Amino acid sequence: EKAVNLKKDLAEMQEWMTQAEEEYLEKDFEYKSPEELENAVEEMKRAKEDVLQKEVRVKILKDNIKMLATKVPSGGQELMTELNVVLENYQLLCNRIRGKCHTLEEVWSCWIELLQYLDLETAWLNTLEERVQMTESLPDKLDTVNDALECLESVLRHPADNRTQIRELGQTLIDGGILDDIISEKLEAFNARYEELSHLAVSRQISLEQQLQTMRETDHMLQVLQENLAELDRQLTSYLTDRVDAFQMPQEAQ
Repeated sequence: EKAVNLKKDLAEMQEWMTQAEEEYLEKDFEYKSPEELENAVEEMKRAKEDVLQKEVRVKILKDNIKMLATKVPSGGQELMTELNVVLENYQLLCNRIRGKCHTLEEVWSCWIELLQYLDLETAWLNTLEERVQMTESLPDKLDTVNDALECLESVLRHPADNRTQIRELGQTLIDGGILDDIISEKLEAFNARYEELSHLAVSRQISLEQQLQTMRETDHMLQVLQENLAELDRQLTSYLTDRVDAFQMPQEAQ
């Protein structure tokens, strides 16, 4: 009777493993929204816990069959063969569910990391847009234009590492068919804004550099002119002091 009950327990255990495999491993998942992906991660965590909780039951079943095989070798041998099959299937199920759970957790982590990098780069784009807007309608002053140019250049020196991460993370998820529509839409919007703002910023940078160069050249010309006028004033003052008649002076002095 005990052998019959143990045989029944083995059959029930095998049936449970078959159902678990169908439910958690053979079902096709489509992750088209973050909610679907998050739900799948939570479901696989529960599946892993559920499977691991059966470990106690498997151990008890194993000990009982071994004990029976020791007492009744002829009747326990068949059960030991069935037990080995169940143990092998159970270990395989545990490994597969652990693997799938780990994979889904990695995918979710990849999605969260992508969002974080997008947030960082969006904040940078906002700053870049502000700096570009600050260069509009600047007063015609050398220091003001120079300061605006330096502020804009400091923002443009932003490293490209984050954008590289965005591209690689996004492509990894899209290649796996995970949230591909949402990610493609996010990346397209981000890249379009990045291209537009970066081109505008570089164009404004070139314009400010040219404006600054013109202002410096004009400032230099005015400085030379002022020096020449000061020298001429000194000479004329000297002539007046010496009461020299203008007609006795060179033509330029007259």
